[in-house]
Amino acid sequence: MPHPPDTDPTRRSARPVEAILDPLRRLSRSQRAWALSLSFGLLAALGMAALFSDGLWPETRAQQLRREAAEALARGHLTAPDGSGARELYEAALALDPDRPDARDGLTLVGHAALARADAQIDAGQFAQARQSLALARAMTVPQPRLVELETRLHRRELGDAGVERLLDVADAARRGGRLDGEGYTALRLYQRVLALEPDNVRALEGREDTLSELLAQSRSMLERGALTDAAAVQRRVAQADAGHVELPEARAALAAAVDARLSRAEADLQRGRLAEALAGFRAALDARPDDVRATSGVRRSLQAYVRRVVELAADFRFSEAEAALAQAVAVDPDMAGLEEARRRLAAARATQARLGGQGATQTAAGRGRIRALLEEAARARDRGDLLTPPGESAFDKIAAARALAPRDAEVREAADALLPAAQSCFEDALRENRLIGAGACLEAREALGEPRGTALAARRRLAQRWLAVGEERLGASEITAAQRALDQARTLDPDADGVEAFARRVEAASAALD
Repeated sequence: MPHPPDTDPTRRSARPVEAILDPLRRLSRSQRAWALSLSFGLLAALGMAALFSDGLWPETRAQQLRREAAEALARGHLTAPDGSGARELYEAALALDPDRPDARDGLTLVGHAALARADAQIDAGQFAQARQSLALARAMTVPQPRLVELETRLHRRELGDAGVERLLDVADAARRGGRLDGEGYTALRLYQRVLALEPDNVRALEGREDTLSELLAQSRSMLERGALTDAAAVQRRVAQADAGHVELPEARAALAAAVDARLSRAEADLQRGRLAEALAGFRAALDARPDDVRATSGVRRSLQAYVRRVVELAADFRFSEAEAALAQAVAVDPDMAGLEEARRRLAAARATQARLGGQGATQTAAGRGRIRALLEEAARARDRGDLLTPPGESAFDKIAAARALAPRDAEVREAADALLPAAQSCFEDALRENRLIGAGACLEAREALGEPRGTALAARRRLAQRWLAVGEERLGASEITAAQRALDQARTLDPDADGVEAFARRVEAASAALD
């Protein structure tokens, strides 16, 4: 007779245990002890393996960000200024781990979700919200035909609600009142909205043409006043509306001539040491022509000239002039790269001169003897290889002490020139061995000893690139603080180093994700 099914859950759960113990009962006592010991050892080993697995391979920050981004996307939380949106989280994960496709795929999904949301918002008549969703989709990777289709449908719905003839009446009134462009109900914006729906509307085409001509007339007046940035902005707006406008080539030629003239004046100001005027000119030219290499270079050279002036005056112990130059630099840009280093150099020079008793040493025999003694000590330290260390006894410190006593003395200048090749070798050795802090100290000595500006700038660029490489490595390991320090070092050395701004954006995104 078959046994009825066992419905007791307690008995069912015990059966696997019985299946393990039954074979053990058939063994002798010593054999059972050995088998149980082996079994418990295996279980313990498996438990420890699981524990170490969790400890040694925890979820990385990039993985965590991708998971949080997927959760935000599932909730429909597509973007947020505080960084909690799916878009921002995926971008932060991409900054930390740019080689994995997951984050890029996630951003594509965000774009598709934004398109779907815009579609629903247009149907609901939520036009302002639909525009925001389409702007998000446009920033992502989405099919362009679908994006254009939704934008066109939005235009049609907006115009259908307002009425074409009514919009044209408002546009004509805005043009007559001088409200040509900008936010709100301005002439160009309204004509463009009508043409998006009815491309052949004659009244809209003529109204837009007249509006663009009046805008270009404003651009010419701006050039006459020297307002290059405003004139360039107006011309870009005209080109966006109608790149083939008949008056646009002449306006562009006038702008190009004005920008070139401003650049020439800025170059002349920089050569004469009129740094404020030079920087203003280069910046105005760059605002008008953002991709201009000459303007970009001019801005960089002007900022570096401010810092270099402070450092050079401090090295020559001309403190009142150095303080004035420092104040000018702070007024121009308080966050200027290299400014903190210039302050440090100025303070160190003051301390050196105060320790040695001030200037005027060349006017007495004792003073001349002290200077010669310092130069001889510097030569011996250089021969020993003590270029920068130990503090106070190095060749560089001895030369600095001599310069503090007699900053314009020819013999002191000659000794500094003789020490320069050793400082250059020091830099190359440290760079080759990847001792970047040491390389920076050697570079500092080179500049203080009066190395030509072009040679020193090339060395700064090389060292800045090394710091960026270190930063890339630290960022890849999710060590955000170390990556930021490396970025700060690179920016101080050369704010225009290749890749520095792109790396700064990645560090910023990764840092925001951790907050």
